[in-house]
Amino acid sequence: MGTQEINDTRAAWDKIAPGYDRTNTSTQMWLGNEGLRRAELRRGMRFLDVAAGSGSLSIPAARLGAQVLATDLSPVMLELLQARARKEGLNIETRVMDGHALQLEDNSFDIAGSQFGVMLFPDMPEAIREMARVVKPGGRVLIHAYGDPHEIEFLGFLIGAVQSVRPDFNGPPMDPPPLEFQLADPQRLRRELSAAGLKNVKVETITETTEHSTGKNLWEWLVWSNPIVEMVLSEMLSLTSEERDVVKQTLDKMVRDRAGGGSAAKLSNPVNIGVGTK
Repeated sequence: MGTQEINDTRAAWDKIAPGYDRTNTSTQMWLGNEGLRRAELRRGMRFLDVAAGSGSLSIPAARLGAQVLATDLSPVMLELLQARARKEGLNIETRVMDGHALQLEDNSFDIAGSQFGVMLFPDMPEAIREMARVVKPGGRVLIHAYGDPHEIEFLGFLIGAVQSVRPDFNGPPMDPPPLEFQLADPQRLRRELSAAGLKNVKVETITETTEHSTGKNLWEWLVWSNPIVEMVLSEMLSLTSEERDVVKQTLDKMVRDRAGGGSAAKLSNPVNIGVGTK
């Protein structure tokens, strides 16, 4: 990425970092454990987290006894990650770094992982090659990416709620797919890992479930999950404050209906987990 693109990306993630940490990070640690188990992380291993956010993969890795280096473009995200680590008495090293060009030695880590990070990169293949470069021979690369967007229920809920004020809205343009879904096809993920020179590539699609007690809870989880959400609402749709209120009310009804009298609505989505060996 060019300097301006890097600065813009950093600023966007810095801005949403506190909300992301509050709403998304803890809900995605379960998924972090699922990937680490498949990558066979063990105590004492050196683990690199690329586009670490505030720790949904790094924290579980440190809990398992790994020596963790967490990297991200956003210093605010890494500060929040460090705060989580200190609270648990975990020792995690953090460095601000662009995953397209890791400032790290070849053959340095046992495992390099990225959860919902590298899937967003403009040059995602280069980022995977960089992860492969810095792992040791026999080491592994782990990638988590969202699966088929048509099966992502939280996205369907958001689109449905927005349609209450913009009936023609069918979601973000999908041709070409936004970066969030460039690895939605598990075969694409398999090809990219293989193209980076990795062997014994395995890709598995699992189901992640998130629980939301109210429409407000889901709204906050969505708008803090990625800068693209606010971009669509503000720039693409130019929703007024009154329209946002209607969307939130609709979302609240959808959540209540899904909960069916229970304490929370359960929304599921597919996640592709890819692991390759150097």
